[in-house]
Amino acid sequence: MKDGTLRKILQYLKPYWLLLTLTVCLALVNVAATLAIPYLAGLSVDRIIAPNDVHFARLYRIFSAIGGCIAVAVLSQWLLNVASNRIAYHVLGDIRTDAFRKIQVLPLKYLDGRAYGETASVVISDAEQFSEGLLLAFNQLFTGAATIVGVLVILFVMRWEVALVVLFVTPLSLLTAKFISSRTYSMFKKQSEVRAEQTAFIDEMIGDLKVVKAFCHEEENEKVFREINERYRKCSLKAVFFSSTTNPTTRFINSVVYALVALVGALLVIATAGTAAAFTVGNLSSVLYYSTQYTKPFNEISEVVTEFQNAFACAARLFALIGEEPEISDSGNEDLGRAKGEVKLEEVDFSYTPEQKLIEDLNVCAPAGKRVAIVGPTGCGKTTLINLLMRFYDVNGGRVTVDGKDVRAVTRRSLRENYGMVLQDTWLKEATVRENLCMGNPEATEEEMIEAAKAAHCHNFIMRLPEGYGTVIGDEGNLSQGQKQLLCIARVMLCRPPMLILDEATSNIDTRTERKVQDAFQKLMRGRTCFIVAHRLSTIQNADLILVMKAGSIIEQGTHSELLARRGFYYELYNAQFAE
Repeated sequence: MKDGTLRKILQYLKPYWLLLTLTVCLALVNVAATLAIPYLAGLSVDRIIAPNDVHFARLYRIFSAIGGCIAVAVLSQWLLNVASNRIAYHVLGDIRTDAFRKIQVLPLKYLDGRAYGETASVVISDAEQFSEGLLLAFNQLFTGAATIVGVLVILFVMRWEVALVVLFVTPLSLLTAKFISSRTYSMFKKQSEVRAEQTAFIDEMIGDLKVVKAFCHEEENEKVFREINERYRKCSLKAVFFSSTTNPTTRFINSVVYALVALVGALLVIATAGTAAAFTVGNLSSVLYYSTQYTKPFNEISEVVTEFQNAFACAARLFALIGEEPEISDSGNEDLGRAKGEVKLEEVDFSYTPEQKLIEDLNVCAPAGKRVAIVGPTGCGKTTLINLLMRFYDVNGGRVTVDGKDVRAVTRRSLRENYGMVLQDTWLKEATVRENLCMGNPEATEEEMIEAAKAAHCHNFIMRLPEGYGTVIGDEGNLSQGQKQLLCIARVMLCRPPMLILDEATSNIDTRTERKVQDAFQKLMRGRTCFIVAHRLSTIQNADLILVMKAGSIIEQGTHSELLARRGFYYELYNAQFAE
């Protein structure tokens, strides 16, 4: 998985190879300027020979060179930060864009099978964690690796004996860091998963807070949250504790390196004093500083590796989302055009999961311009039937046709443009009332929009809003549920599609307004094929055909009077609602 994740990260970095090259060059310049300072400082020590014997002219030149190196190091570090930030946040933007684009084309069964908060956590929190890990890689990994190589080269040039001491201890530091980091990936992956679960639970509870309070479920929710939070605490502590052992371990090894370099260097100073190849006190001070410079990147890299494990875990979840199979593309490219509205379901089989059958051998014929009502107990398949008509799900067997054309042979867009839907669950986007009403018909005139609003009996309350049709509203605004539903009804009335789906379209509206809206619907439904899902049987008595569903099958069909005369299941449902 790690190899696959790394390969995908590199693919996202590929478009920014120029910036990446600049980042590497800046890192090299920064390291070169930084490593020149200890050497120059060592030269300055050797220019102080004895009391009253100091080469000030040379010292001034050396200090000027040190000042120049510091200026170059600071400037290159600033430019390095700018370049690495641009790369990291561009990559973050690209990944988030791809993740959001994938969500748009994922089949509904993927989103229905997962908590929305979990998906949101992957796109927001995991992406942020990944970007932070990427930034650390650019800012510390490149400079750290260059520093290690540069110090080794300088040490071999200055004194190979000291370089061998440093090289001898290096594998111990590397093995320690690798041992710890190899075990932190799974821990951070688990932490990321539990964090997503926690986010999903919080999102669900906040979204349904009214339901929670209505059923006095606060204490039970607190218990569940404490349990998830406790698991998250344990995962986080375990991951952080294990990863945090890297730094003190490598620091201990670094101290051993420093002590050995000091010992070997001091012996060399004594042994070579007065010779042509003397190892001076200035050289010793330089190599001691270089040994610190050499070991410091190991500490930084160990921290980066720890963060990188977390970033890899988050990236793996992101790429898993991006790599999900999209909704099956349109098998046919035919445009349905404006349909007449004859809809048939022929020997349809469908189930959400293979092991649980839902709809078997279903046959329905809805002639163009007729009103078809669908009734039945909860879970009988009414909403599933709507999902198949709109092709939110494809049938497992049989076929669904519109005007004799299999819906799988036409584009989803042209099919759905022929349907208007008003659901029990309303949805409004964060925009003005005008934009919400004209969502399905952007070309509608102001007069047409107001006419549709009046027909849906929402014009009056719209005009009472602060800016009328220009008022910004949203799904979480101050409008009542009934007002939101009236806006959704007006939106469909403005589209005037040839086929309508009304799923408990007036469930949140008061009785008086419902009667007015029903009158508007009667006008809207005239000449259009309509599928009406209803629990209140009083609203469907004028339907041309009533389908009575039970356990995924149609057990009765006919008009209201015909079904009552049969004294079957519909008769029982009707009497259960209107019994004295």
